[in-house]
Formats: sequence, structure tokens, C-alpha cells
Amino acid sequence: MVANQKGGVGKTTTAVNMAAALAGSGARVLVIDLDPQGNASTALGIEHGEGLPNIYDVLVDGEPISKFVYSVPRFPTLFAVPATIDLSGAELELASVVAREARLKRALDAYIREQAEAGQPLDYVMIDCPPSLGLLTMNALVAGREVLVPIQCEYYALEGVETLFRIVDLVRELNRDLVVSTVLLTMYDARTRLSAQVAENARENLGQAVLRTAIPRSVRISEAPSFGQTAMTWDPGSPGALSYLEAARELALRDPWANSVETDTSTDTGNGGVLGSTTASGFERGDVR
Repeated sequence: MVANQKGGVGKTTTAVNMAAALAGSGARVLVIDLDPQGNASTALGIEHGEGLPNIYDVLVDGEPISKFVYSVPRFPTLFAVPATIDLSGAELELASVVAREARLKRALDAYIREQAEAGQPLDYVMIDCPPSLGLLTMNALVAGREVLVPIQCEYYALEGVETLFRIVDLVRELNRDLVVSTVLLTMYDARTRLSAQVAENARENLGQAVLRTAIPRSVRISEAPSFGQTAMTWDPGSPGALSYLEAARELALRDPWANSVETDTSTDTGNGGVLGSTTASGFERGDVR
């Protein structure tokens, strides 16, 4: 799943463009929009108006996922489960439900088995999480095996990521397979020293989990969703689209467990934990380590 409780770091953009890039290479990919804003649904050209069938029906009413899977235009092997604003009330409605954090896992596991038995196994499932660490994100963490964390190449970008790592540690009691396998640097601006410093800090502290490819700031990436498309179809030759293609290639070829981040933050190392120091004084002296 694609997760980071900080908003505006490129979670949805990464989820839909990585999914499109993988599907463009022939992989069978399912995108689950778990954000009540429904931005992933918009970018994939899936209708998601209030009251329409969506992932809410799966989580709250226990409906099978297969009833809400839609084909994505322009990609024969890309499918999506949309979200609507109805999903914003799901956490309250599930508050008294037993094992509420595992409702997505049960539904998703059943759908994956159905597809495998039908001779159409899924290669990837991308879950676009909301910018919070609430019940919706918890469902995604319990259902998935890998976490992809987009990190914006700006000041404060790493703030809060360590909290996500602590949550991943806690969720391992329910999902032993869960790892933070991939970190993707987004909104990279090669003209600024700040982007280079954030990238250096991330690679130093998170090691091989950080993809070599960084996603540049791109107007073409930003405007594609307004036309119900990903950058892969809106402008496939743009730097942003090409970067996502390369990032998807890296993702497909890597061993997630060999490159995963060690998220045990229980031991205080005295240097700010997993991510080290990102204080203002560090940036003032040109050092973010």
C-alpha cells in the first residue's frame, strides 16, 4: 500500500502512476482507493459520486470486492475499486465492530483467491491510503505485505514518517509479513540544494529501501487527473511519466524483504531515531543528517 500520514507528498499520484506503469508492461494490477476524497478514482477515470457503489460497501456492509471492481480506460490489465465521500463515515460506523481492522484483508484475500482460481491472478494490488493513521489506513496495513512511502523533497518531509514506522511495528502483531519495502522521493527539484539534502538524508538513513529514481516536480503530472488520466497516458514522454516508468521498473525487479527499512524504533539511538535529525539548525549549517 502507499502510505504517509503527511498530506501533499504524492501518495495518490504515486499509487495511480505506478499502477499504470506496471499495467502498461502487462501486469494485472488492482488499485483500491481508500481515501474518502476519491482522488485516485478521479485520476483513473472511475465515476465516484456520492452514493455510488464503492469500497465503503465492502468495509461496512461486508460486500465482496468483486462487485465493485471496474476496468480502467486505456489499460486492459488495470482495475480499480473506487471510493466516495461516504467512506468518511466508515470509521465511526465500524467503531463497535469486532476485528474491524481486518475487514479489508478478509475481502481482499477472498478476491485474490477468486482471481487465481479463475486463471487471472493479480500481480499487484495498490492501496491508496488517506493522509492519516486511522482505521482506514490500519485496514490497509493489515491487508498488505509491503508499504511504499512517498517522501516529498522539502523541509519537514521526514517529520512524521518515524511515526508511521512505529505503527508498522505495532501492526506486525496482526500482520507478520508487513514491511516498509520502498521509499520514493517525490517533487524533486534538481535546481535546489534543499531537494538534494533531503534526498541525501533519506538515502543515508533508509538505505536500499529508497529507489534510485526520484520523481521531479512536473506540471504534466499535476494536470493529468483533471482529465481523468494518469501521466502515463496524458503525456507519456514527459519527465514525470518517464520517472514513474523507471520507478515501476525498479519496484518490479527488487526484493522487497532484502531492501526493507528496519522500523524498530523502540531503541533511542540519541540521533533522532530511524531518520536522524531534521532540525532547522541542521539545514542552517547545510547538513540534514
